[in-house]
Amino acid sequence: MTSKSFSKLTSKGERKNIEFKENLNSDPHLLTERKQQLASQMKYRLARGNGEAIYFVGVDDDGLLVGLEKEQMDESLFVLGELAREIKAKIINVEKQNAGQGEVAKVIINREQNSKPDHLLIGVAGHVDHGKSTLVGTLTTGKLDTGSGSTRIFLDVQKHEIERGLSADLSFAVYGFKNGETIRIRNPLNKGDKALMVEKCDKLISFVDTVGHEPWLRTTIRGIVGQKLTHGLLVVAADQGPTHITREHLGIILAMELPVIVVMTKIDRVSEDQIQAVRQEIFDLLKLVGRIPYMVKNMENADFLSENMNQHLVPVIKASPVTGEGLELLDRLFSGLKIPSHEEDFQKPFMMYIDKIYSVMGVGTVVSGTIRQGKVEKGEKLILGPLSSGDFLPVNVKTIEMHHYRKESASVGEVVGISITGVEMDEIRRGMIICHPDYKPQPVREFDADVAILVHPTTIKEGYECITHIETIAETTCFRPLGQEYLSAGDTGQVRMRFKYHPFAIHEGQKLIFREGKSKGVGTVTRIAS
Repeated sequence: MTSKSFSKLTSKGERKNIEFKENLNSDPHLLTERKQQLASQMKYRLARGNGEAIYFVGVDDDGLLVGLEKEQMDESLFVLGELAREIKAKIINVEKQNAGQGEVAKVIINREQNSKPDHLLIGVAGHVDHGKSTLVGTLTTGKLDTGSGSTRIFLDVQKHEIERGLSADLSFAVYGFKNGETIRIRNPLNKGDKALMVEKCDKLISFVDTVGHEPWLRTTIRGIVGQKLTHGLLVVAADQGPTHITREHLGIILAMELPVIVVMTKIDRVSEDQIQAVRQEIFDLLKLVGRIPYMVKNMENADFLSENMNQHLVPVIKASPVTGEGLELLDRLFSGLKIPSHEEDFQKPFMMYIDKIYSVMGVGTVVSGTIRQGKVEKGEKLILGPLSSGDFLPVNVKTIEMHHYRKESASVGEVVGISITGVEMDEIRRGMIICHPDYKPQPVREFDADVAILVHPTTIKEGYECITHIETIAETTCFRPLGQEYLSAGDTGQVRMRFKYHPFAIHEGQKLIFREGKSKGVGTVTRIAS
């Protein structure tokens, strides 16, 4: 960086996470009272910068590059390092250049990251207007709803979503626990507050709030299939009971082999008789699919289930975001749920399926998703693809954020946004992967799968086309039954599947869901065709 570019940055003045210091000395700047003032100032800059602060040393309050002699600069950098240690931060980069009477330095300070918090990633599903977003909004903030869905605004960030009261895309929300105490977020729409949750909590609960409206079922499938979820949370309104969409969403959760929690909402709107009737409907539905429902009535029940929950045992909780009933039971259940071990996946090379692609001013192109395996670090060289040609492009990791908290690294199970260089935004598609070269991905056009046909009005023969969902992939595929001429509803069998338009990076063992009109089925990738 040239002196001219330093001048350009400082001419804009102090702002957000940028601070000017002409000169710093151990005496007086490290004396108790002054040290506390400067440390608080640094803490403020770090908060404004989501964990990163930039100090220009040798610059006066007006942004003029004054410059310091070497001894003065060394002393100033020493003082900055001491101030950083005081608030558990550290200097990660120093860039110097000649200016004024000596040197000017640009110093980047990052907040030291806590040991990685335990992290549960919960997919929230259920019929439209059954109270999914309202429940999540109340849980994460602790603010009771007015009865009109007032807390859902914390999740519906698009203007048309707020106006219509319908979610049109996946929403993410977070709260957590510290030493067993519930930590709620003050304002989920504030990036700084979200970042603070990541810093404060030793256990994080991230919710992926899916779409309940039938026309957007594809988005719901992406939310459940495309994230590395630890649990599914199914919401059923007491004034309606389970609907066909409820059953559809439950089927998707079970197809992914996720443990499921059922919450009966809107209990403040109906009689006790209605609550008991819907409870029975829920129990009958769960028993029909081979699950064991367990009504959570008190803290002892919640503790038992958090300790013993599995794919077969399903907690059922009555809750009202209006009165607050049942919310403490949910807190207790979430606080005690076991965190899946990712040790085996942690040792593997980094890989993440791309869910969203967007551009951030001053940052550049960002890809987001849930890390499937391994660890990624800031500055790392990765590859991204496959392109339509089957090639993978080299990219560089510029920054990593989790719930707007700037991180030096991230690992398996974390939902992150990674800003990258080396690729144009229009070259990236949802369903691509970003990974370490050691992952050695291969572009796949054809693969075999064991499938079960759940619903289909006629027969599936060679040439049948549908949308197949694998991870964040949603692609038209062509079917060819293997070993039999056709498949009908209720049949299981093996098929050859071919991505119609683009290759993707997939592997054996991955779960898939396919749909076309009212037809639907599930399956598992068994072999990659050469």
